[in-house]
Amino acid sequence: MKTPTPNPTPIQADKSFISLAISPSVVIRALKVAIIVGSVLAFINHGEKILNWSFSGKDILKIISTYLVPYGVSTWSAVGAMRSKSK
Repeated sequence: MKTPTPNPTPIQADKSFISLAISPSVVIRALKVAIIVGSVLAFINHGEKILNWSFSGKDILKIISTYLVPYGVSTWSAVGAMRSKSK
């Protein structure tokens, strides 16, 4: 007879957003999403300047924000999913 495996400890809904957002699983997943989605968006929006290596400081800030947005969205979504799963 197979013994049931105990359920993993659920994420507590009372944990702060920050504590969940900086957990290794969320950070790693968000970084992966940011690299993939950010790269696609960066080349869509700034591809010519990237390929010609002809961007300004303002362009660099825009490219950085292009990576930060999917990181933030992924983090927000992961924390929301973790919180709703624990209810």
